[in-house]
Amino acid sequence: MECRERMEQYLTEQGVEYEVTEHELAYTMPEVAATLHVPGKQVAKTVMVQTDQGMAMIVVPSHLRVSLTQVRNITGTSEARLAKEGEFAGMFPDCVVGAMPPFGNLYNIPVYVDRNLTAQQDIIFRIGTHRHTMRVAYADYRRLVRPREGQFAF
Repeated sequence: MECRERMEQYLTEQGVEYEVTEHELAYTMPEVAATLHVPGKQVAKTVMVQTDQGMAMIVVPSHLRVSLTQVRNITGTSEARLAKEGEFAGMFPDCVVGAMPPFGNLYNIPVYVDRNLTAQQDIIFRIGTHRHTMRVAYADYRRLVRPREGQFAF
């Protein structure tokens, strides 16, 4: 099953309303925001981080960068670095590398969300390709994923 199908099925089963958008090819999340004509603060960027306790999914607004110092502080780890694509590509077999949705719970990966996203009514994120995004209410996302929230971005 492809990521988009998996996400649509999961959200439908959970009673969550969503909107899928097909757009021009966009590799970076700021490009996605520009293509969709939405503010970067509403577009969720998924960043994979390798810690001394394993892989973690950090979700931040598309226009911000991850603070590894903050990641270490919030996760309680002594080491954290950006993961290399080869280290996590196999964890998302239904996704193009770099186009994973911020639903680490579906892949047995802990999820940490930057507080800047928690203020958004809706968030937009990739669903397995560089041409498709999904919009869901942040309240629904929080309920399903149960991410740890904190200040991770600058």
